Amino acid sequence: VFHGRILARRVVGRETRYEVAVEARYRQRFPLVSREYLWVPNTCGCPPLLEGGEYLLMARRHVNHEHTLNRILLQHDGYARPWT
Repeated sequence: VFHGRILARRVVGRETRYEVAVEARYRQRFPLVSREYLWVPNTCGCPPLLEGGEYLLMARRHVNHEHTLNRILLQHDGYARPWT
């Protein structure tokens, strides 16, 4: 769980990649750096994360079976709410 500001959005294949500035970390189960890529497994814009917007995000770490891919994934059941 972390507080992040969306810096950029880019569609890559069938996924959406957000560049996020990590503002604060909560419940840190894996290390985060000040800037991370957040992946969403769709291109529909769900959840609607706007560039420049700040959000409370609950994502998970995704590592593939070959251990060649290590990324932060916001699944459809993840949590993304505007920061207040």
